[in-house]
Formats: sequence, structure tokens, C-alpha cells
Amino acid sequence: MIDHILTFLIAIPLLGAAAVAFWPVDSQHNFRLIALVALLLEVVVVAVSYLSFNSQNAALQLSEVRDWITLPIGSLGVVSIDYALAVDGISFPLVLLAVVVLLAGVVSSWNVNHKSRAYFGLYLLLSGSVMGCFLAQDFFLFYLFFEFMLLPMYFLIGLWGGPRREYAALKFFIYTFLGSLLILIVMIGLYLSVIDPVETARMVGLIGPEDVVHPDMIPQIQQWLFDGKIAPEQLIHTFRFTYLADPGNYIPGSILSAASEFFIADIPVRLLAFWFLFIGFAVKLPVVPVHTWLPDAHVEAPTPISVVLAGILLKIGGYGFIRIVDGFFPAEALYSAIPLAILGMISIVYGGFNALGQSDLKKLIAYSSVSHMGFVLLGIAAFTPEGFNGAIYQMVSHGILSAMLFLLTGVLYDRTHDRRIDHYRGLITVMPQYTVVTGIAFFASLGLPGFSGFVGELFTLMGAFQSDALPVWIPAVSTLGIVLAAGYFLWTYQRMFFSSFWYKNATTQVLTDLTRRETLMLVPLVILTILVGILPGLLFDLSGPTVEAWLERLK
Repeated sequence: MIDHILTFLIAIPLLGAAAVAFWPVDSQHNFRLIALVALLLEVVVVAVSYLSFNSQNAALQLSEVRDWITLPIGSLGVVSIDYALAVDGISFPLVLLAVVVLLAGVVSSWNVNHKSRAYFGLYLLLSGSVMGCFLAQDFFLFYLFFEFMLLPMYFLIGLWGGPRREYAALKFFIYTFLGSLLILIVMIGLYLSVIDPVETARMVGLIGPEDVVHPDMIPQIQQWLFDGKIAPEQLIHTFRFTYLADPGNYIPGSILSAASEFFIADIPVRLLAFWFLFIGFAVKLPVVPVHTWLPDAHVEAPTPISVVLAGILLKIGGYGFIRIVDGFFPAEALYSAIPLAILGMISIVYGGFNALGQSDLKKLIAYSSVSHMGFVLLGIAAFTPEGFNGAIYQMVSHGILSAMLFLLTGVLYDRTHDRRIDHYRGLITVMPQYTVVTGIAFFASLGLPGFSGFVGELFTLMGAFQSDALPVWIPAVSTLGIVLAAGYFLWTYQRMFFSSFWYKNATTQVLTDLTRRETLMLVPLVILTILVGILPGLLFDLSGPTVEAWLERLK
């Protein structure tokens, strides 16, 4: 099992989706049970992979590489696409987060009655796609999973969402799809510019088909490539991340080579490609000004889908910044550090002010997500160990906390079908357990020490203040986001939970405290945010060695 453990992480939810689709009995109970079993199996497989993961090893681990598509294209060489999976200290914390959030989403979906076969089938397809994004080590494979996520999410919002669900689903799809097209353009340019040195060495006869590759072979074939000693039809093009990140594998004179002299409107093509990739992933994060799809999607999406969207899908944007944008274009990323950090700062402050002005609880959480994910971009733009580790930590922390916040919103909405903050007062008197859990989620999200939210924001700001690439005023202004978070979370808590008990529909609906299922959803997330907040080394030990090696290579 260890040899194919990452394949299992992708295959289990996909097989679960197939089981839901072909299950002979049309039973809501069976469909949700299949989904729950699939995600519990994911937890078991991730636990086994965690025990097999060496946190002190900065290299890719648990690797699986198989030839997938090999296509000769004449004078342009050969296309080689691999089924390549692996994890390291950058991706593995997000894999752990994904399993937690996806399991919480299944439990919160327990009362879905409308078209439950389609719902749980789509949910499992989404789960497999999410896992594929974090595990793929081939750009083509990554892009397939990245694109495929759009379909289940589009239907999950469009069919099970609120009154304006079609509008929100279409807006989500258009924004994300246009961003994906920019990524696709750069992916094609990279394919035309990069070779697989190992397979090219086999093609030219430097090594035999079954020979083990000696480390000295790769510099030799790269030198042959640089000297023009390899015929174009003998070049094996590749999408593998490890090869795309090595400048020695770029064909001299190709459109995206490090020494490329190609310009479009007086802009170097490599810089333009960097910004294309950035915009593509900025939509997913999201970064202001390409964030406007997010509040609509959250407001209209059913609670479990909001949990998955905020808890894990946004993190694919941050992961893409680190793995792909910075990984393939490090010089351009460092050159653009200040505008990137300014965009992060704007997202932090703009999202915070918008959250402060919201009367809908879901919209408040959505804009707070824009603000908190701005810290991720700020940490990445800092190009310091503290900034990068803080960005990864912040993604994990925000994933846990945003899942809690949307689940808590769903608890209230299930009882009253009302999310207006000013329609509730004094909830502590009738929902004391709910009040305590909400208080923990709010205080953790505003960055109170002892919770995970504090550590993530602290390290991203520390990294930005220590960065040689950024002026000090950018992180200084960004600290306003913490003040704003305290404002909108504390003000919301004071209005909804204190004073004398009242809510708008008190004459027709009765409020009750957390049920056993709701407690089962929320308590593990509470434990996680406290545990990770008190023992941040649990995450930093995973990411630290990889981040250190990553930054060494980028610089």
C-alpha cells in the first residue's frame, strides 16, 4: 500500500463517486454513508502517509511516477506526460487540512435530501480533484485536476444553493475558468521551452532504456542542450514540476528560457508569463480586485460547500503561488515582490473594512477570508523563511477556522433560515454551547494568542518586516487587518450573543443548542485550532526544512 498510497488518496473518493452513481437502491442514507466511509478511509490513508513522511527530508517523498502519454510530434520532438505524484513540506500540511475539511463537509451534509445521489457523487468527485491538485507533480496532471474541480463546484452551488444560486455559480465558473485559461497559455509555453533531461538522455543514447540515471548525467545532457548538440526531434518535452523549475532544462532561444529575448509590448515574455500565472491563481485565492465572485458564491452556496470552498479550495491558489508561480519564475517573483505585497496589503485592509460593514453573517466571513488570505500573499512576497512558513501555516489555520465559522453559520441558518446579524440578540441564554464554540472561532480568527490564527498572522508579518525585498510600510499598514478583524468579530459577537434574548422570528421558530451531530462536527475543529495554536511546531516541523531548501533554490 505504501508504494501507491498517494494514488489511494485520489482513487478512494473517485471510486466512492462511482459507487454512489451505480448504487442500485435510491436511498439517501446509503449515499451519505458511502461518502462518509470514503472520507474516513481518506483519514486512515493520510494517517499512514503521515507516519511514513520524514519531516526532516526537504525532498519530495512517497513519490509515484509512471509514463502516461508519450506522443512523437515530428520536428518539435516528443511530448512526455507523466503520472507523477509526491508530497513535501509545502504540500503535505495542505493534504492534512484537506482531509479534515472534506470530512467535516460530509458530516455537515447529513441532512441533504434533495437529489442526494447527485449531491454526494459530485462532492466525492470534488474531493478527489482537490487531493489531485496537492499531490500532482506534473503540470498537465495538476491542470486536469485544477480544471475538473470547476464542474462539481459549479453544480453544487447551482443546484443546492440559495435564491441566486445560478448567478453565483456562473460567476464563480467564469472567473475561475478565465484564470485557468491564463494558466493554460503559460503551461503550453513552458512545454515548448523545457525538456526532460533523463528521457532526452535515453533518446540520444547517452544511457540505455533500463539504465539507472547517475546524477552527473543530467548536467551533461543540459550542457549538450546548451551547446546545441541535440537535434530538435530528439528533445523530449515535459510538464514535470522538478524539470520546469530547473533553468538548465530550458531550450536555448525558446520563448520562456531564462535568457529569452522575446518581448510583447516591450514587456519580457517571462515577466508576462509570471503575471498570467499569478492572475490565474489570484482568482482562486482570491486577491483584490479579482475577488468579487467569492462573497456571492459563499452567500448562495449550501453550508457544506461554503466549508469546502473557504476551507480548502482557496488554499489551492496559495499553493499555486508557491509551487508554480515562484517555483518556475523565481527571478520575476522577486522582481515583482513589492507589487505582490501591495496587493496582499490591499486585500487585508479592503477585506477587513468590507467585513466590518456586513449585516449578513456569511458575507462577513467571506470578506474576512479575503482579508486573511491577503496575509498568505504578503508572506509569500516577503521571500523569507518566516514569511513562507507563516503563509503555509496561515493557509492551514484559516482552513480550520473558516470551516468552523461556516459550520456555525449553518447551525443557525438550519433553525431560522436567517443570517442577518441584527436579527439576533442574547443567544447565550438559549444556546450556551453554541455561544462558547462561536466565541472560540471568533477569538481564534481575530488572532488571539493561544489559537492558530495568531501564529499565522504573526509569522507572515515577521517575515514581511524582515524582508529585504519589501519596504517596511507595507507590513505596517497590513497590521490594520488585525485591528479590523477584532472590530468586526467582537462587534458581531456582542450584538448577537449578549443583552436580552430576542430574534426576529421568535413567534414561529424555536432555537435549540448544538445537536450531537453538530458537536461532532465542531469539537474536533476547536481542538485542532487550540492544539496547533499552542504547538505550532506541529506544522512548522513539516514545512520548515522544505521551505529552507525552496528559498535557497529560489534565490
